[in-house]
Amino acid sequence: MNRRIVVGISGASGSPYAHRLLEVLHTGRDEFGVEPHLVFSKPGRMVYQDETGFDPRDWDFPIWGPMDMTAPFASGSARFESMVIVPCSAGTLGRVATGTSINLMSRAAEVMLKERRKLIMVLRESPYSLMHLRNMTSITEAGGLILPASPSFYSVPKNRTELLDTVVSRVLDHLGIDTELIPRWAGREKGGLR
Repeated sequence: MNRRIVVGISGASGSPYAHRLLEVLHTGRDEFGVEPHLVFSKPGRMVYQDETGFDPRDWDFPIWGPMDMTAPFASGSARFESMVIVPCSAGTLGRVATGTSINLMSRAAEVMLKERRKLIMVLRESPYSLMHLRNMTSITEAGGLILPASPSFYSVPKNRTELLDTVVSRVLDHLGIDTELIPRWAGREKGGLR
């Protein structure tokens, strides 16, 4: 049986990260042995289309409505393995951190935390307020992982896709999916900088 994961897409700017993640999961579906299920917030669906130019229905993954609590991952008994929210808005972060779910995405995130399963929140916000930092601390203390949408440059990305991959590859690492999207840091020879 494939490993079932939830991909939540909220209304924060940063939908290209979600789109690239879905491309990689789609291309490597058989190799990775994963079965992604998607849930968009209402603003998330709109922002996704605006920022990527794609309709979410273009994916042949199950897509659940933002308020559809009949989705299997709304309950811990369904045993979904993990969830990533990419991009994760500060509002979604706050609702999950305080246990006040208002839609399927925040409910699914709460389920991951209560069942001690993997929850990755790719926060796309800048700068962070004190409340954002406190909410991130609450999520971390509850067992979730905050993975900011902060691209890296040591791989010297040559285009937008390679830049997106610096974040997407970290998400995949934490989902336990091995890829070679970007070169791994191998260190420098001793005394590499002079």
